[in-house]
Amino acid sequence: MQQTAVPELAHAHTRPIHWLATATALAGVVALSSALQPDAARAAQPGPKPAPAVVAAPDPADVDLPLDCGPVDVVVKERASGDLDGDHRPETVVVVHCDAAMGTPPDAVYVLTRSTDAARPRVVATLVAPKDRNTVTDFAVRDGAVTATLHGYSSRKVPNCCPDVTDDVEWQWRDGAFVRSTPAGTRSV
Repeated sequence: MQQTAVPELAHAHTRPIHWLATATALAGVVALSSALQPDAARAAQPGPKPAPAVVAAPDPADVDLPLDCGPVDVVVKERASGDLDGDHRPETVVVVHCDAAMGTPPDAVYVLTRSTDAARPRVVATLVAPKDRNTVTDFAVRDGAVTATLHGYSSRKVPNCCPDVTDDVEWQWRDGAFVRSTPAGTRSV
């Protein structure tokens, strides 16, 4: 008689008692697992991240603008808001000039922001200074950029009534400052 490498084991043959024991054990595991479900109120469930707090854009009326108009008032000609520096808080860009009785006073363009620790907004940048003698048109804040058309003068000899230089410009926040450029597809006169 020849012997196999693995001797026959007595329990290797299934009998009805084996099937009954297996079915009983399986039924016990199913019953126990349904009784031990986690409490729904304490189960960790991924949810949406909370939205950042909404911060109101700075109001130009709350800012001391660095425009010296003497006895006349400062006029806010245009204003637009948007997140220019990527900090999830809107800045306000204003086009202002002095309320002159005659002529066309030069415009100034300022960027206003509200810091988290200050009660009042403040001016953080001057994009167009009044001394440049420009008038601003086609002003907008879009996609993190400020765009405008500047009407100015080629020399001091050109009368204030008749600007002879027109520039389409754009400012974007880069490396801690507003950088001025000419938008693609524009021409200067």
